[in-house]
Amino acid sequence: MLSSLRPAVPPVPAAESLRGRVVLVTGATGGLGRATALAAAGAGATVVLLGRKVRALEAVYDAIEQAGAPTPALYPMDLAGATPKDYADLAAAIGRECGRLDGLVHAAAHFDTLQPFEQQTPEEWNRTQQVNLTAPFLLTQACLPLLRRAPDAAIVFVLDDPARVGNAFWGGYGVAKHALQGLASIVHEETENSPVRTHALLPGPMRTTLRRAAYYGEDTLMHPEPAHAAAAVAWLLGADARAARGTVLDLRD
Repeated sequence: MLSSLRPAVPPVPAAESLRGRVVLVTGATGGLGRATALAAAGAGATVVLLGRKVRALEAVYDAIEQAGAPTPALYPMDLAGATPKDYADLAAAIGRECGRLDGLVHAAAHFDTLQPFEQQTPEEWNRTQQVNLTAPFLLTQACLPLLRRAPDAAIVFVLDDPARVGNAFWGGYGVAKHALQGLASIVHEETENSPVRTHALLPGPMRTTLRRAAYYGEDTLMHPEPAHAAAAVAWLLGADARAARGTVLDLRD
């Protein structure tokens, strides 16, 4: 089981703490994913940017290059329609082009809207499970051989507040996020004696598109940008977080 770690102040990565590491970030054009890609690159990592939209990926690529960080790599993929072979091909491409993989961040998320479960269509249910749960399973499975070759590697699963998404109208998203924590716990148990560390992040409310979709009557500007949570993810990817393996880093107030 994962234990909980609730720091008084969100941790941040030390300068150059990810230098020489290759990190794959899913949902790299979204709120937390984009911020994580920038934070990891700022700490010295070569980031593989995975997302659906090429132009949006190129914008993140340009931002990283303009910051003087290591040149990232782009990998367009729609997780909703990806097959096991697609994930295997992705892992093979990273091994071939980058030579290694030291970190994997599951930042991609799909959320449509709050609605009664009786109204959620099978198609929307399947898409929600595919992006939020099946994709992390298949991608972790495909990347584990590469991660195991690294002297120190980290997988970071991004969770959502279980007390919130277990309530009415959260539907398939709430189910997937509950199951994702179970998946993270299982991966931790099975990699505990390997070089691969498993972590989970439980961020507080952030100024993101997903937050606006769930709380459309709320002033999202009252919440912080995802940068502080992204810095914590970058810290988890580095060697300084070795003692935090198997924990949920809880950043809620």
